[in-house]
Amino acid sequence: MKTMIDMLFQVLAAAIGVMAFAVLFRAPRKYYADCGVTGGIGWLIYLLVMQQGFSNVIASLVATLALTIISRALSVMRQAPVTIFLVTSIFTLVPGAGIYYTAYYMIMNDAAAVAKGLETFKIAGAIVLGILFGMGLPQSLFQKLKRIKRRSIS
Repeated sequence: MKTMIDMLFQVLAAAIGVMAFAVLFRAPRKYYADCGVTGGIGWLIYLLVMQQGFSNVIASLVATLALTIISRALSVMRQAPVTIFLVTSIFTLVPGAGIYYTAYYMIMNDAAAVAKGLETFKIAGAIVLGILFGMGLPQSLFQKLKRIKRRSIS
């Protein structure tokens, strides 16, 4: 069981990492904070789902779905492409270590390569499904945010 301080540190580190990735991705400077907050929220959701005893595949699916919805909402509110927020914020969920260990075990001719490769493939599939489900939501839901924003400005 992770402590609250450990989780907050991880969320902060994820937010900073996502902002750094936004710089590398050449996202417009005015969106760095949005990208960082979105990435931090995604990692927090991942940690909370994992803490409930679900697998990392399910946690990746739920976190990616949430990130996709948040990215679409930010896209409408900030009038920017959704990819700015989604590609940068999903950075923390990509199974880079799984890909590395799969290749390592394959080179070392270890039987663990199959298990690690399958787990990595499942996580990647969960990320794809989370994006598909989030992008499948009607745009009209997000356009309502734009109308609400206009009313609050007026």
